[in-house]
Amino acid sequence: MGMDPARIAAAQQRFAQMESVGQARMAALHGGRADSLVVAPNPWAGVGLVREGAGTALVGSYAEVAARLSEYAALGVDEFILSAWPHLEEARRVGEHVPPPVG
Repeated sequence: MGMDPARIAAAQQRFAQMESVGQARMAALHGGRADSLVVAPNPWAGVGLVREGAGTALVGSYAEVAARLSEYAALGVDEFILSAWPHLEEARRVGEHVPPPVG
């Protein structure tokens, strides 16, 4: 995903000082490495390399992301917290391109 190795290393050093269980679990998942962070079709754990928290991202085309959300809904997940960067612009893109209803 093309992240700067120095930025990853600096963030990982900072995160290692934290007492967060979620942060520790994310670090164990990726080991500070930028390779092999696609943990299933479309979920990507690389966001945790440089950002705090136990986050993952759904990456792919709008249709692929909608398909993954539909799969989660079929398993009983009925609420999603969606966040992206830049916030406003990405919220508009998802609203325009991820076909409702998801589920």
